[in-house]
Amino acid sequence: MPSKTKFPPINQGKTQGRRALWIMVIGFLAVFLASLGIGRYGVAPDNVIKILLSKVFPMVHTWDATMERVILSVRLPRLLGGSLVGASLALAGAGFQGMFKNPLVSPDILGVSSGAGFGAALALLLGMGAMGIQISALFFGVAAVIAAYFLRKCFKTSSTLMLVLAGVIVSGFFSSGLSLLKYLADPLETLPAITMWLMGSLASIDFPSLGSVTFPVLLGCGGLLLMRWKLNALSLGDREAQSLGVNVSRSQLIIILLATVITAISVCISGTIGWVGLVIPHLARFLVGVNNNRLLPASALLGATALILLDDIARCLSAAEIPIGILTGIVGTPIFTLMIIRQRKTLS
Repeated sequence: MPSKTKFPPINQGKTQGRRALWIMVIGFLAVFLASLGIGRYGVAPDNVIKILLSKVFPMVHTWDATMERVILSVRLPRLLGGSLVGASLALAGAGFQGMFKNPLVSPDILGVSSGAGFGAALALLLGMGAMGIQISALFFGVAAVIAAYFLRKCFKTSSTLMLVLAGVIVSGFFSSGLSLLKYLADPLETLPAITMWLMGSLASIDFPSLGSVTFPVLLGCGGLLLMRWKLNALSLGDREAQSLGVNVSRSQLIIILLATVITAISVCISGTIGWVGLVIPHLARFLVGVNNNRLLPASALLGATALILLDDIARCLSAAEIPIGILTGIVGTPIFTLMIIRQRKTLS
């Protein structure tokens, strides 16, 4: 149960944690730059750097127009979007795990993914365009969490356990609605489109779609990062947090709102991508400790790096691109199993 799971003390490995954060920053930048040249149309690292620098400094072109178009118009927005989605999901997962005091919580615990999936399927069934799909997915994702929050009010309790149970109820409702929409969909066109969206992919991300979501996602991520101290207090328990001057109900509401917004927006541009918000915070906790001052930024950096690497595999492993949601499940399951085995004493 959420109220019974305890994390280790938050003040541990301070110097090691800071060093690990700097290594993560360097690793993310290296992976990002390397990924710009990876794909069926390979580009040498020196040409990648020259193409990027040519937009700032005047340089002699030693590359062709196709190479520049692939880097700037296809891969750059895709990698920026992947970084944004990976960081958002991992950050939301870390925030929820701290708030619920439960390392088994993921960003979709309150039904946001189920609601977004229902919204996207409904938009596809009605023949809406890409923007309509994103708006519908975002609307129903946020609506699902709002419904879970107010359903807890109907139980006349402020318990986080009841909030989780309300999320399970709402998630089950939207999952049933999604099944109904799939049953009604055209099996030759609409149903495959719904199935592909639910598997998750970064292929459709371009600069226009990225421009419409970047500011609210960065705003939500920044808000969660500002809640680091309060998350530390909440992870100690409600009474301890209140004794430290934290308004527990208000802080929980703010965290839920911020995590929901960044998760819903991420899902609406990439489809359903599981395991990132569950596994990455565990890996970050193993590397930098449980102090949220380091854990939240570490989760964001690792989430962005991991999703870029998985997207590289999705693009290059076979002739047809593999949905990234499949890869996150294949990679995340064994990693999560190993981490549970290593931390079984902490989780008991």
